[in-house]
Amino acid sequence: MKSQFSREQKTTIIYGILCIVLVLVVVQLWLLVATMNAYLGGDESAIIPAAVVSGVCLGLNFGLFIYIRQMERK
Repeated sequence: MKSQFSREQKTTIIYGILCIVLVLVVVQLWLLVATMNAYLGGDESAIIPAAVVSGVCLGLNFGLFIYIRQMERK
């Protein structure tokens, strides 16, 4: 059994995913700015945690991209 979404449902899902991606990109940009500010201020302890969180955001964005690709194939 394939669960097919209607065109309107797919559009709603994609808009929701785009909103989540936008939030994740803003979080990554904020992490970059905050980390650079801390590093230039002499605090190097924030680099590794910020890189890990940024990697998690990247993984979430990639997972959402894969979900959209699979949804298009069905």
